[in-house]
Amino acid sequence: MSISRNNTHFFLTALMAVLLAFPVVSSATVVRMQTVLGVIDVRLFDSATPLTVANFLNYVESGAYNNSFIHRSVPDFIIQGGGYIWDDPSKSVVPITANPAVVNEFSANRSNLRGTIAMAKLGNDPNSATNQWFFNLADNSPNLDSQNGGFTVFGQVVEKSMLVVDAIAALPLANAGGAFTTLPIVAPSNGKPLEDINLVMITSVTSNYGTAESNSDRLFAYLEAAYPEYAAPANPFPPANTVSPVGSVSATAEGYYYRYYPATDSYVGTANGKLYYLGPAFGNQILDLGPLSEWVATAIAAGY
Repeated sequence: MSISRNNTHFFLTALMAVLLAFPVVSSATVVRMQTVLGVIDVRLFDSATPLTVANFLNYVESGAYNNSFIHRSVPDFIIQGGGYIWDDPSKSVVPITANPAVVNEFSANRSNLRGTIAMAKLGNDPNSATNQWFFNLADNSPNLDSQNGGFTVFGQVVEKSMLVVDAIAALPLANAGGAFTTLPIVAPSNGKPLEDINLVMITSVTSNYGTAESNSDRLFAYLEAAYPEYAAPANPFPPANTVSPVGSVSATAEGYYYRYYPATDSYVGTANGKLYYLGPAFGNQILDLGPLSEWVATAIAAGY
C-alpha cells in the first residue's frame, strides 16, 4: 500500500464520507466462549465493574475455563458455568481452582436482566464471588438485585449470541447428583457414566479473539458483507451462532495486514492498532478510519 499526497482537500472530504458511512461503537473487552452449540460473545463492563472484570479475565487468560462446561440450568432463570472442567486423561470432572474472592460491585444501574452475565457466590456472603458465573435467561432483577448484596452484573451477551444461550437453556436436564442436579445434556448417556460428549462443553474462552491478525480477519469479513461497494467480493465469516469462520486470504506487506479486492481494486488493512482503506472510490488515498478495537466492537455487535 503506497500513499499519494495530492489533493489534501479531497482526502479530508473522502475521509469524512467514509467515517460517516461506517458506524463505529465504543470499544470494550469482549470474551468469546466457543461452545459445542456455537459461539457466545460477551461484552464486558470494564469501567463499571473493574474488579469483577479483572477477576474474570484472570481465569480467561490462564485458560482455566477451557474445557469447562455448563453445569447448571434452571428454565426461565439462569444457566451457570465456570465451576468445573472435564479432564480427559482421567475421564472425570475436576473443579476449577478458585482465586481469592472479589469484592461485590453490584449496582442498581446494572440489573440482572435477560442476556446479562453475573457472578455466582455463596449464600449470605456478598463478597464471595470467585470463578463461577451465570447468564440471566429472563428479567431476574426482582430476585437477584435484592438478595445477598445483589449479584454483580459485569457484562452483556451480544444479541446474536443469545440464540446459543437459549439453545443451551432448551436442552434436557439430567440429575447427576451433587452440584449437577440440573445438568443440561446434549446427548443422552443411555445409562452409561456421563462423559464430555454428553455435556455442554466450552472448549475455549478467549478475550478479544486473541491476536491482532484474527481481529483483523474478523473485521475484514464484516466489512466485506456490510460494504461490498468498497470491499468486494463479500466473503463474510458466519454469524456468532455458527461454526468456525473461513474468510478471504489476507497478506502482510509494508507493515500492513490487509486484503486486496480485485473487483473494486481496493485494499482494507490494519497497522499499529488502526484500520485503513485504499481504493479508487476515494482517490487512491490511504484513509485512516480509526482504532481497530472500536471497529472490532462494531463487527462483534453485528455478530462476527
